[in-house]
Amino acid sequence: MSIEEILFEAEEGMEKAVSFMTQEFAAIRTGKASPALVENIDVEAYGSTMKLKQLALITAPEPRLLVIQPFDAATVRDIERALNESRIGIHPAVDGKLIRLPIPELSEERRRDLAKTVKGIAEESRVRVRSSRRSAMDAAKKTQKDGKMSEDELRDTEGEVQKLTDRFVADIDKHTAAKEAELMKI
Repeated sequence: MSIEEILFEAEEGMEKAVSFMTQEFAAIRTGKASPALVENIDVEAYGSTMKLKQLALITAPEPRLLVIQPFDAATVRDIERALNESRIGIHPAVDGKLIRLPIPELSEERRRDLAKTVKGIAEESRVRVRSSRRSAMDAAKKTQKDGKMSEDELRDTEGEVQKLTDRFVADIDKHTAAKEAELMKI
């Protein structure tokens, strides 16, 4: 592998870790309605599993209310079941062809629990970033051992990989702090 390939693969793996984390953060409710809270919930409909955003229009007409309008009225019960089984902890109210999700006020205890969850997700992302770092370091050492890279190039590559790691860990920390602040804000 060339130095560029090693760095590209490391950066790609680290970007995926941060991207996954931000998607997970979007699903954690903060006391205000956001379509991102439910849009990636898996729904069993038409004999397969689909994301909710593929089956319905999701809007937030009020700060504490989500309205889900299925494209096909036959999927209302499937969507209701998926919402009840999801980990968001909000029970839907079916109103004919509409599903309403009232977003309750978060208690202080629930805010702290959610903040712990955010920290756990962030730590998983840091582990994924470090795993990408380790893979890149191993690939660089193997390339150097095969005689395709000098020791100076190995040291430079390791330095670049560490810079990438530091940048992505800082990005994770920034997203985590922002999400915790959003959760703790009343």
